[in-house]
Amino acid sequence: MKVVVDDKIPYIKEALEKIVDEVVCLPGNSFTPAIVHDADALIIRTRTRCDRALLDGSKVKFIATATIGFDHIDIDYCKEMGIVWKNAPGCNASSVMQYVQSVLLIFKQLKGVDLHHLTLGVVGVGNVGSKVVRMAQEWGMRVLQNDPPRECSERDGKGGDYFVSLKQLMEECDVISFHVPLNRDGIYKTFHLGDEDFFSSLKKSPFIINTSRGEVIETKALLSAIDDRQICNSAIDVWENEPKINIDLLNKVLIGTPHIAGYSADGKANATRMSLCSFCDFFGLSHSYNILPPAPLSDIIKASSKEEALLKIYDPRRDSDWLKQQPDKFEYFRGNYPLRREADAYQIDIV
Repeated sequence: MKVVVDDKIPYIKEALEKIVDEVVCLPGNSFTPAIVHDADALIIRTRTRCDRALLDGSKVKFIATATIGFDHIDIDYCKEMGIVWKNAPGCNASSVMQYVQSVLLIFKQLKGVDLHHLTLGVVGVGNVGSKVVRMAQEWGMRVLQNDPPRECSERDGKGGDYFVSLKQLMEECDVISFHVPLNRDGIYKTFHLGDEDFFSSLKKSPFIINTSRGEVIETKALLSAIDDRQICNSAIDVWENEPKINIDLLNKVLIGTPHIAGYSADGKANATRMSLCSFCDFFGLSHSYNILPPAPLSDIIKASSKEEALLKIYDPRRDSDWLKQQPDKFEYFRGNYPLRREADAYQIDIV
């Protein structure tokens, strides 16, 4: 059996080599029809577009993506060809929550206000969004939740009354954070959800956070919103046309990072484990994987407050500074992201 794997998926090569005949590891944007034509399975990330152009005539029966999102997989083509695919829902939800939490703490410092005086709007309340909601509520924030698909589903079950319209978020929120999948069309379309009409309808000049997909927010509209002060600023982790991002936008946002919000070592380990398990389940292979990220150099964090400790553990301004200094290295920074652990890996001592 031959498996072609994205070489940036950690901890996976050694595990696969114990159970299959051939493992080919290469960059996600280097998958070609010639390389995959005799492969039985692919294990990928977002940089590999799995469609007819790549897969036509191949032996591929199974695709695992070590990501929450799956808009890089042509699901209609896979269904037509009988190719089974699996994503890793929730694998890096805690990592993205950590990113958003740090952004909120930075925003609090810059605005000089307590978080419990602010209203956060969460657009998309799935695995990631629900963790962001709980985190913000623990900080005492008022949280408004918008998720039309879930609202529709839960109302059928006599629930979902806590969801509000996007219009209410636009009118009442000090911060709006996007956590939706990318749907390019249909009743729940999210492509360019943040467009000119969206920004012109905002009432409080909120802070915008996007860790979902770059195409959820229209670049031109976001630039105009910053220039016209329709928003006070933004933290952008995902971009249209990655890795060829808009440099003007990068220079204007408060925090601009290279699509790494979900890149904690903990989240990566979860994604690898989920991908391995789905691969083994499909091919009927036995599996028992206890994949753990490496320990931090020091697991004790001394700080004068919990907020200070959390920003010592992870401050996204570091990633933003790297990207703003060398934007042409977007893919390099993303592919060679340093070890980052989540808060549970540390003992916090308040001194």
